[in-house]
Amino acid sequence: MTFAATQRSRSEDRRISPVFWVLLAVLATSGWAVYSGYGNAAFGVFLFVVAGWMVSLCLHEYAHARTALHGGDITVGAKGYLTLNPLKYTNVLLSFVLPIVFVILGGIGLPGGSVWIERDRIQGRLKHSLISAAGPLVNLVCAALLLIPIGAGWLDDPTVHAVWNGYELNVSPFAAALGFLGLLQLSAALLNLLPVPGLDGYGIVEPWLSYKTRRAVEPFAPYGLLAVFALLWQPSVNSFFFGVIHDLMNLFGVDQDYATLGRYLFSFWKN
Repeated sequence: MTFAATQRSRSEDRRISPVFWVLLAVLATSGWAVYSGYGNAAFGVFLFVVAGWMVSLCLHEYAHARTALHGGDITVGAKGYLTLNPLKYTNVLLSFVLPIVFVILGGIGLPGGSVWIERDRIQGRLKHSLISAAGPLVNLVCAALLLIPIGAGWLDDPTVHAVWNGYELNVSPFAAALGFLGLLQLSAALLNLLPVPGLDGYGIVEPWLSYKTRRAVEPFAPYGLLAVFALLWQPSVNSFFFGVIHDLMNLFGVDQDYATLGRYLFSFWKN
């Protein structure tokens, strides 16, 4: 293969896919509709949150792949991981379909994981840890970008009076949508950072464990995520988990009612 052909192939491997552009278009259009009050607000919030969540999933996986590329795994480009196309993931069901289903059913940001990194190409424990940390970091950045405008009061609307939990809130549907989407990002980051086999948190600490410990833990990796969500279905654990999420939202100056109202609007089929 000539140098020009190689460069052209590399460029195609990193070109943003039409699928991701469509997701961005849906996100922007639905966001404008909710912000401007055009059409059905609840359905607009649903589209905005789903599109925003899908975009963040793509960015999460892209961060893993991009960090792996700089760490030494040059195969991620040929696999399509740098195109932000979710259809290129090794497990579309786990990293794309199930997270959306969990958002619809339970309002939980399910952490996925489906970019296959060839770890043997990467040298150094720190690089391995950074690759695993890159995804949750994206979720934290997304959460900050979503919640800071609310906490700063940039989206307060004195003309809107939403009655929630017995008192009035000057919360626009757009601010509520951002609050709910921000909650999803925080929940995904927190779950992913748990040092549980199969999650990014374990991927961060695994390189620093002894070989004996890693071999002992390895058989449990496929069941780590299932165990976490089995625990989350327990009312006491669920209450504690979302209590932590709401405390994190408070750090941004955002009341949990924003996310609660956003989830209410999101579930338009129940209203």
